[in-house]
Amino acid sequence: MTWAQYTLEELLILNYGKSLPENKRSSGEVPVYGSGGIAGFHKEHLVSGPGIIVGRKGSVGAVFFEKNDFFPIDTVYFVTHNHNETDLRFLYYMLKCLPLESLNSDAAVPGLNRNHAYSLKVRIPNYNVQREIASILSAYDDLIENNNRRIQLLEESARLLYQEWFVRLRFPGYEHTRIVDGVPEGWEKNTLSELSDVTMGQSPESKFYNKVGNGLPFHQGVSDFSERFVSHSTYSTALNRIANAGDILCSVRAPVGRLNLTVDKIVIGRGLAAIRSKMGHQSFLYYQLKNHFFKEDMIGGGAIFASVTKKDLLSQVMLTPNGTLMRSFEEFSVPVDMQIQNLFVQNQKLKAARDLLLPRLMSGEIVV
Repeated sequence: MTWAQYTLEELLILNYGKSLPENKRSSGEVPVYGSGGIAGFHKEHLVSGPGIIVGRKGSVGAVFFEKNDFFPIDTVYFVTHNHNETDLRFLYYMLKCLPLESLNSDAAVPGLNRNHAYSLKVRIPNYNVQREIASILSAYDDLIENNNRRIQLLEESARLLYQEWFVRLRFPGYEHTRIVDGVPEGWEKNTLSELSDVTMGQSPESKFYNKVGNGLPFHQGVSDFSERFVSHSTYSTALNRIANAGDILCSVRAPVGRLNLTVDKIVIGRGLAAIRSKMGHQSFLYYQLKNHFFKEDMIGGGAIFASVTKKDLLSQVMLTPNGTLMRSFEEFSVPVDMQIQNLFVQNQKLKAARDLLLPRLMSGEIVV
């Protein structure tokens, strides 16, 4: 099989995105891409899909593939063909293998230098082989995407049930329950200190950090947060403050109140707190906190915080139903949570397998 060498400029064009501030976006279903991925939605698109997005400012060199129409903002490039015999999906995987993040043009405000990127030399096979390689790798991404859709549906089902029972107060037996001072009879207002054990993070010295997996995963902010579970990129050999598997992670610095869960034992730094229910109602507590921190940096009734202390966090007051109702909710939510976690773990394995194949397929080490 023959692989031909090109410069990146011979294969593609890195086009500038367009400014679209959040206050200028209209309600719609078109994904708006920033350098960290989807940053919101808009009613109009700038680029017809499918397409490739490359981080220019911020998350320099991050690469995303979008099947549908999209709007790339001015912190990214979007890719168009510059060669008739290239497959778009293959170009996406090729770009993911390149050291784009190292091509910063400004140390103070990181930015991907387009001319430096264009000068990179790459080898590509003929068009049919490109499509075969892209097809193999896409199969993994399609499974991951399908699992993510299932996770979203499962999360939505639990969230909607929580809203129905504990926000709208249409819980089983609500028709026969007295409301006293706006609270169903038998319910209580509790502080977080009464409901949970909270561990505030403490960052070890940087000399204990590593990227090769020594020690335990380390998190001190939201950089590795996702919609639900943290992923690991940094590790620490100093085991100062620990969050155990299943703990709720809460950001205590901007953005205050962003929540994730950990499926592993991890070390937490000063930007996070680990929360665990004292009564064993960890699933209920997670959805309760998701409702309480209803918007990033806003707590409960709407107070805005740039950061919170342990005292601030522990003093948060939440409406808590009786134990019978919490157990009834968890009869539904716990199996849903387990399905979500299983799908997440499956996705981690799929990503690991794909990332193992990716450089070997793109270099020709594995022949298709």
